[in-house]
Formats: sequence, structure tokens, C-alpha cells
Amino acid sequence: MATQEATSSIPSKRGSSALQMGPRKKASLSDPLVSHGRHFGRTVFALCNYPSLLTNSILRLEQMEDTSLEDFSAEERREHGVFEQLLDSYPSLLERLKNRSEEEILHVGELIGKGAAGTRGDNTKTLKSAILDWICLKGEAIQPPLHRNSKIDRGFNHELTGSLLCPAGLNWNDSQMKENLRSGETLVCGDQWPIFLYANQTYDPEDPWCGLLRSHLLVSAYKHVFTSLSSVDQEPKATRSGNTRLHGMNLVTVASIAYIATQVRFALTSSSVFSRTDMTTDSETFYHSLLDLLEDTDESKEVDELLVWWNCQVFPTSSAAKQSITANSALSKIQQKHLALKQTSNTVVSS
Repeated sequence: MATQEATSSIPSKRGSSALQMGPRKKASLSDPLVSHGRHFGRTVFALCNYPSLLTNSILRLEQMEDTSLEDFSAEERREHGVFEQLLDSYPSLLERLKNRSEEEILHVGELIGKGAAGTRGDNTKTLKSAILDWICLKGEAIQPPLHRNSKIDRGFNHELTGSLLCPAGLNWNDSQMKENLRSGETLVCGDQWPIFLYANQTYDPEDPWCGLLRSHLLVSAYKHVFTSLSSVDQEPKATRSGNTRLHGMNLVTVASIAYIATQVRFALTSSSVFSRTDMTTDSETFYHSLLDLLEDTDESKEVDELLVWWNCQVFPTSSAAKQSITANSALSKIQQKHLALKQTSNTVVSS
């Protein structure tokens, strides 16, 4: 990726971290960057201050003429990694930023941010109602009933949503624990992951990776957002639709999993507005904590297995969904025999 040239008009100083939500601003002009921001926010980095991301990164490009990226802080390196992914996903963006004033660069960032914020708001709105169809068995009614257009009775206030939001490792069936969660005496931070992230809401403290991010609830929400509203209850098909088709998406990304988990968690809470200042939901910490795990190179084996599982659920015909051949199966033995014959043949030819 070409990132050697920077703009001639460089902001004089770098602002705060761009990998946090900034103030909401309206970008009035229709632009392809708005559409791109919608997809980028869901699949690469959701809670981002895009104007700061662009200004910080362009300044960093100039500094990198004399300084290695490794000399910057971990936060700055991560921020620059998001910037490079943005450039990779929108090849003409760097050209568009060259020789622009700071005001023009900020406007480009606002366009991308408008798309990301818009799609986040749209998904929050539709999931508020749809989530109620997935949290109980088919044919069963939620008791007491939950309203589709109001969230005041959700969160720890309700038995069902409370049981799903209860942090893994805590016992929702303990009456004292339940009361402490409801009263706020037991505070739940964003990095205390709720039990709904786990398959069958089952958490093993001896193996915390087991079942993590493999719940049916997450898959339903993912299909709702990325494939189509009607695909949630259907078997996976070879064809793609919805947002995946519009943006040529055929693989699940780790950031998209974290994004959906954040949306589902918020839909289950009693909070009515998705806000960076809402310390009750602490959504930014939650999102970042998941992304930290999924991008940790020390966890690559588990993450690779997780992505294979997810691609089987969402894109079953993709190459990423194909698991390795089972050892000692008939197919593996046929392939081993074929490989041995090929190696023997090559040896004879070379001699």
C-alpha cells in the first residue's frame, strides 16, 4: 500500500486518540465515502473518531519519513493500522487527501464518520425489536412481556434479559447476586463479558475460550445486520444478499463479530441511547476489550478456529469456512497416497 506521500497541509499537532467515538457532527453532502463508512464501521473499526484518525495519521506519515512506526506508542500503532486498512479498502482516499487543507481533511473524516454513525444507529434501532424474537424458544412468550419500542424494563430489571447480561462467572440464580446487579451495588464494567456471548450460555472458568462468541443469539443478529432480515431463520445459502452483497463481503471479520456483540449487548440493556458517555453500558470498553482479544497474536489459533466456525454459519461456501481434512479419514489417505506417488515420480525423473 502506498503511504509514502502525505498531504502538503499537515495539521500542526495530533489530537486525542482517534480510536474512540468523537462528537457527532452532520456531514450534509452525499458522497460515496458515506456508504463506505457504513461498511467500514461495521467490519473494521466501529467506535472511531474519523476526522481525528485522518489528521493524526497524515501527520504521522510525515513523521515516519524520519521515524519508524515501531517508535510510536502501541495506541498510535494501532490507530495507524486502522488508517492503513481504510486506505486499502478505499484506494483513491489517499489521493483525495493530498494537498488538502486541514478543514477539507476533517470534512472527509466527517463523511466517513457519518456513514459509520448512521449504520450504527440503524442497526441499534432494528435490533431493539428483533432481539425479542431470538431470546426465547419459538412459540413461547416472554414473561412478563417486553415492549418492542421501549427498553425501560430490560437489562437486569427483567429475568430473561438479566440472565443473558449476567457476567460470565457470576451466578444469576443467586438471589443476592441478582439483587446486587439490579440495585447497582455490583457494578458491571465493559470488560466483564455477559454470558450470552457463550454457546448455550455455558461458561467454563477452566477453559474460558470454550464456546466464546459462538452463541445462536450472536449468529441471528449477525445475519440480521449483514445478510438480510429474512435470513435469520433460514438455512445458509450459497448466494449472498443484503450488506454483504452490496460491499462484496464474503468473509467474517473479527471486528464485525465484536460489533455485533456490542449491538446485542446494548439491545438487551435498559439504556435507550447509544452514547460514549454512558458509563452504565460502557459499550466502548466492551467493544475494545473484545477487539483486543481477537487481534492478539498470542490468541491466533483460537481466533482462526473461531473465524472458521463463523464462516460456516454465515458464508458456508467460502474457502475460509472449509475446515482441514480429518486425520486418518478415507479422503486423507487417498491424498497421502497421491502425494507419495507424485514424490516418487519426481524422484525417478530427477535421477
